[in-house]
Amino acid sequence: MISTARVPADKPVRIAFSLDNAADDTPPEDTIPLVFPELEQQLQPLPPCHDSVESMQVYKQHCQIAEEYREVKKEIALLEERKKELIAKLDQAEKEKLDAAQLAREFEALTEENRTLKLAQSQCVEQLEKLRIQYQKRQGSS
Repeated sequence: MISTARVPADKPVRIAFSLDNAADDTPPEDTIPLVFPELEQQLQPLPPCHDSVESMQVYKQHCQIAEEYREVKKEIALLEERKKELIAKLDQAEKEKLDAAQLAREFEALTEENRTLKLAQSQCVEQLEKLRIQYQKRQGSS
């Protein structure tokens, strides 16, 4: 609280004040009610001086800005969540792409192995047929 007193002009004036035990009408910063609890303390709109139209206007503007700030932060949080979801989908798609490439390589290898086995089977069938013919010739000549 500031006190004033009339002092004669020819006497020196000494002014002293202390911020420790201020007894003015403004409450300490930590007891100001939070208009927007999710905002940091330094971003909170300070209560206006109700006697001043300009103070009321500034307070309303500050509240509007704080509300816009809150909305932007909310939108950023939603967009960050969406970003995480999209990154997870992209990771999954890349994993599936790698899995598909691996499956394609395995398919090619198995197809080649199948072709080789069919060729070996047909050669074995031919060889077996030749052996039967030879066996029948031996049976017929004995």
